[in-house]
Amino acid sequence: MQDKNSLAHTQWRCKFHIVFAPKYRRQIIYGKYKKSIGEIVRELCERKGVEIHEANACKDHIHMLVSIPPKLSVSQFMGYLKGKSSLMIFDRHANLKYRYGNRKFWCRGYFVDTVGRNKNQIQEYIRNQLKEDYMSDQLTLFEEFDPFTGEKNKKK
Repeated sequence: MQDKNSLAHTQWRCKFHIVFAPKYRRQIIYGKYKKSIGEIVRELCERKGVEIHEANACKDHIHMLVSIPPKLSVSQFMGYLKGKSSLMIFDRHANLKYRYGNRKFWCRGYFVDTVGRNKNQIQEYIRNQLKEDYMSDQLTLFEEFDPFTGEKNKKK
């Protein structure tokens, strides 16, 4: 099983699906900051020995499939990741300090799920998340009533 990792006296396979979002779910990740935030997250994961299997920055949240060593708890890692990345983001992009008061870039919480035999399904889900978000946005573009005239719109 090449899927296992090891420390000095431990073999482990601890994979987690993590989802977290910027404060107020602002869609800032998707634009010009996506690359920079990705670099910061990768760097912080490398520092802690966390392996990123799959990651995707959607419009207003980030999905990650990671292996976290057993010497770190998920909450320790997420506290470190969100805290340090906030500081690094504000250092690189000083103009964001005014939008996000108190130097807090991320929401307080996060979602985490353990990954067992469904690793491939989760990787596929993360890969396709942007496509699904785009499709759902396209479905909601049709407005039943014209906001200016109040007349009923016709579907094309």
